[in-house]
Amino acid sequence: MNNIVLYQPEIPGNTGNIMRTCAATNTKLHLIKPLGFSLDTAHLKRCAVNYIDKLDYVVYENWEEFKSRNKGTYYYFTRYGRKPHTEFDYSNTKEDIYLVFGKESTGIPKEILKDDLSHCMRVPMSDNVRALNLSNTAAIAIYEVLRQQNYPGLLKEEPEGESFKGADWLER
Repeated sequence: MNNIVLYQPEIPGNTGNIMRTCAATNTKLHLIKPLGFSLDTAHLKRCAVNYIDKLDYVVYENWEEFKSRNKGTYYYFTRYGRKPHTEFDYSNTKEDIYLVFGKESTGIPKEILKDDLSHCMRVPMSDNVRALNLSNTAAIAIYEVLRQQNYPGLLKEEPEGESFKGADWLER
C-alpha cells in the first residue's frame, strides 16, 4: 500500500490539497500531531472539496506512535537529501511505502532523518527557491511511485457516467 505521511503539517490548504491527491490515487494519509489547524470540514473543505469522505486517513499523537503502528519502507523528503526521488525503486506493489514530508516551516527533524540517510531524497530544482510547495511535492512523489507501479487501480481513461464525459468525448 502507498502512504503519504505529513509530520506536523502547519498549513490547512496544503493538507487539503494532499487529501484530494490521496483520494484521487487511493493513497492512505497519515497526519502526525501537532497539527497547525483544525481538521473540521470548514478548514479543509475548500481544498479537499467533497472528497474527504473518500479519503483513508489516520491521525497520530506523535512520531513514535506512528512508527509503532506502521511497518514498511520509509522515504523522507528533505532539501538536504542527496538523491533525486526518481532514483528509488517503488515498483513492488506488495510493499508498504511511506512517503514522509515534514512541516512547512522546518521540515523533518534531523533526529528522524539521521537514522535512515539512505532513504533521504529531494525533488531536483534550481537554486532560485529553497523548496517546492508541500502539496506539489507530495503529488510529484506519489505519481512517481504510481508510475513505477503502472498506476494500479487508477483509471487511465475517462469513464462513462453522470460526472464524466466518457473516453470518446474528444472524438465526438
